[in-house]
Amino acid sequence: MDDDATPPYLAVLTTAPDEETARRLAKDAVERRLAACAQIDGPVTSVYRWQDAIETDTEWRVLYKTTGARYAELEASIRAGHPYDVPEVIATPITAGSDAYLAWLGSETGAS
Repeated sequence: MDDDATPPYLAVLTTAPDEETARRLAKDAVERRLAACAQIDGPVTSVYRWQDAIETDTEWRVLYKTTGARYAELEASIRAGHPYDVPEVIATPITAGSDAYLAWLGSETGAS
């Protein structure tokens, strides 16, 4: 992400092949203050094209809440700890939220 265009707060999504991996990725990010929290959801069914074949797999989603300032480190952490060749890492701006929650998010990630 371009630092000049990075929103102050982000929701970052990844998927993992199993619950254990999802929990490890989530815990690591929160322990390192790369995210204020991470929610694990699953199992979900993913259908996608990979190496010219249609694949269907069971995965677990992890949704992180973080700041734009911590995004690059969070993405690097996900990629380093992920078993996939090309892990999903999608960041969506948080355009509004309660002042108290966003202040907590910033505080937990060292942004304030």
